[in-house]
Amino acid sequence: MRVGAQPLAGGFGGMAAAGGEGTEGDSDGGSEELVLTPAQLIHSLEQAWLNEKFAPELLESKPEIIECVVEQLDHMEENLKRAKRGDLKVSVHRMEIERIRYVLSSYLRCRLVKIEKFFPHVLEKEKSRAEGEPSILSPEEFAFAKEYMANTETYLKNVALKHMPPNLQKVSLLKSVPKPNLDSFVFLRVLERQENILVQPEMDEQRDYTIDLEEGSQHLIRYKTIAPLVASGAVQLI
Repeated sequence: MRVGAQPLAGGFGGMAAAGGEGTEGDSDGGSEELVLTPAQLIHSLEQAWLNEKFAPELLESKPEIIECVVEQLDHMEENLKRAKRGDLKVSVHRMEIERIRYVLSSYLRCRLVKIEKFFPHVLEKEKSRAEGEPSILSPEEFAFAKEYMANTETYLKNVALKHMPPNLQKVSLLKSVPKPNLDSFVFLRVLERQENILVQPEMDEQRDYTIDLEEGSQHLIRYKTIAPLVASGAVQLI
């Protein structure tokens, strides 16, 4: 599914103030396009940002949203250039642009930090994903992860491994670099009601049990229990 955004109307058309519901465009070669209003687009970016910020693992890449947000920011910048000097709205919309840029840069920076921290596991997961399964890396992130891994291997070889006995000159980065801790606990808000969510107990002598998540409720729960719900958008990490 591709994501598109409605262009901003005349004047400034501040993103956060735009309303209306999104519509689905015509199919193009079997690919469906979801058209969002500017407000819905920024809301999608903020959701992706919060989920990425609080999830212990690298989440699915959102290149369509990033591309649309950048286009909308460029459009807003052009509108500001045509504004009258001294117009109070210029300052308001300039702050809105800076706010959106902060969210966007924070989101991308958070993803790069996770790639650097878990790069062998990220690349292994990308390599083993099934055909048609969403990628967790954008093309640029994939290139960065591969280069980071190659540079790390070269550095380890030149600085340490070549000075060690031959039987110790090989190292598995998959085994050496810690995996994301999917057992860590996260706060979440339920966006869509969920029934019969299987929860693993804290104590070995306890049995698994199921819970229902009511829309609007908030919970503290183990991440791996609700990871599929984060991916589907049924819950929002907070």
